[in-house]
Amino acid sequence: MTIEELKEFYGNKKVLITGHTGFKGSWLTRILTLSGAEVTGYSLTPPTDPSLFEIAGLEDTIKNVVGDIRDLEHLSRVFEETRPEIVFHLAAQPIVRESYQEPVYTYETNVMGTVNVLECVRRTESVRSFLNVTTDKVYENREWEYGYRECDNLDGYDPYSNSKSCSELVTHSYKKSFFEDGRCAISTARAGNVIGGGDFAADRIIPDCVRAAAAGKTIIVRNPYSTRPYQHVMEPLAVYLAIAMKQYEDRTFEGYYNVGPDDKDCVTTGTLADLFCAAWGQGQTWENRWMGGPHEANFLKLDCSKIKHTFGWTPRYGVKEAVEKTVEWSKEYLEGADMTEVMDRQIREFFIS
Repeated sequence: MTIEELKEFYGNKKVLITGHTGFKGSWLTRILTLSGAEVTGYSLTPPTDPSLFEIAGLEDTIKNVVGDIRDLEHLSRVFEETRPEIVFHLAAQPIVRESYQEPVYTYETNVMGTVNVLECVRRTESVRSFLNVTTDKVYENREWEYGYRECDNLDGYDPYSNSKSCSELVTHSYKKSFFEDGRCAISTARAGNVIGGGDFAADRIIPDCVRAAAAGKTIIVRNPYSTRPYQHVMEPLAVYLAIAMKQYEDRTFEGYYNVGPDDKDCVTTGTLADLFCAAWGQGQTWENRWMGGPHEANFLKLDCSKIKHTFGWTPRYGVKEAVEKTVEWSKEYLEGADMTEVMDRQIREFFIS
């Protein structure tokens, strides 16, 4: 997909994004504004300090609404006022380890938040395309060596993963109960781990790497042996945009889709740290320091045959290129560059013919 194709479809479309102040939400917001969409964002204030949303000045480019998706009354008013045609649902409590500390908040946000968003979609006749962004962790993880398929059991282990499994089930129920009339197409996208410039979250490997490298310290890796499907943030966003577009035009494209890298880019955290150190240079190193903690899966991989067959999609960047793009962005940020320009350049580099 190219910028020109995005402009052709999304130009002047009314789009609502929940969770637009987060890492993925900020990149999606910028792609859509560059494509000419009329974007409304509904989210809590940015979840990190600094935040990509703020340093890129995105608040001034959209209708920015501060709100909690647990607040159905407020969310409903925003839908009534903006009358969106397309809705991307990204708002969530997204951190596994935090979900052990705040399980009730995690379930309230990730389950009832999804109910509230879908209820607003149900009540708003203008919405024709809805995409719920979940995670690869929705599956019952048996530590199998092959990738999980969309037909495999949903049963995440920890409160975050399980709440996202529930979010999937809520979406399936709303789709069957209220949208079989064809008025609005409903899909979910289960994405693997994303990396990219502007992720300042705690308890994620690449942000931890950037923080350590910027401070001239050795990177601490708490579990270098876990295998994950790492991909550049632009990869799943391109798929989200394609799903929302295609199902808007033709409802046969709605469904449940895995979005992840090729098998060769499902790597251990230790390998990812190696790639980061090589890209950063300056003699950067990392240290294996298992810190213990709650259960997290050791091996997780997706089978993305469905999305490739349905949309003809193939990843543009491998994990090495994804790490290099992340390091490039991070170094320019540390040097005080105009991050809106950096963001726009990386978007245009990705969405080329």
